[in-house]
Amino acid sequence: MTSICPPVALTTMSDVASAVAVEICVDSVEGALAAQQGGAQRVELCDNLVEGGTTPSSGMIALARQQLTIGLHVIIRPRGGDFLYSALEFAVMQQDLLHAKTLGADGVVIGLLNCDGTVDSQRTAALIALARPLTVTFHRAFDMTRDTTAALETLIELGVDRVLTSGQEQSALTGLPRIADLVQQAGKRIIVMPGGGINEENVGTIIQQSGVCEVHLSARSTTESAMRYRNERVHMGLPDLSEFQRKITDVNRVRAVVAKVAPRHMKNQP
Repeated sequence: MTSICPPVALTTMSDVASAVAVEICVDSVEGALAAQQGGAQRVELCDNLVEGGTTPSSGMIALARQQLTIGLHVIIRPRGGDFLYSALEFAVMQQDLLHAKTLGADGVVIGLLNCDGTVDSQRTAALIALARPLTVTFHRAFDMTRDTTAALETLIELGVDRVLTSGQEQSALTGLPRIADLVQQAGKRIIVMPGGGINEENVGTIIQQSGVCEVHLSARSTTESAMRYRNERVHMGLPDLSEFQRKITDVNRVRAVVAKVAPRHMKNQP
């Protein structure tokens, strides 16, 4: 299958333009550095991954930019939940995007829908105009559209650079048939990047059966808090989530995915 994937900066010269790009979704500067150490080509910087990712703080963006040599994309999402935003929420998105741009992001990640499940073309176009010359990714709001064929054409017309999708299923592996269809529909007009439940065990299958040239995953593992005193009676967040465990980017899992990806595409990509 043909693709429009641009050359990416990889770890050795022999890898250039031959391996699939690995994007790691992270919610901290430490996570971003782990992704870089593991060989990823790009990070998507977020906050609140438990809600699917929201806009990170200016401090997080600034420090990540100082520390990273790989690509830095920043999600612009003012809250969790649906992707139908009020006028004030959209104004916040505009300001957040401009801050991310000023702080040195390489790209932004957005997603806005109308109440009928179509892409909000007017607001998406406005954010794209603000973002340029940065690259623009439309995130998994795409998976909540009523018609992915029509939605993809809308994004292409708007000039979006890539779309992140699980194929409208809970995981990219389950949505693989639709992802493959989207890759065929996209041709050389937009990058289709699968995301959702991708790991070192299934990434090879997803790439081989869809023909994608970029993948998106979190590559996280659970870590225990270093706190010795613990008040188990109080929950600062959801009561079913421990205050003393959290998921962090696992450099070894990133490495495992990169190792699975590069050899296959050094053989098969033109």
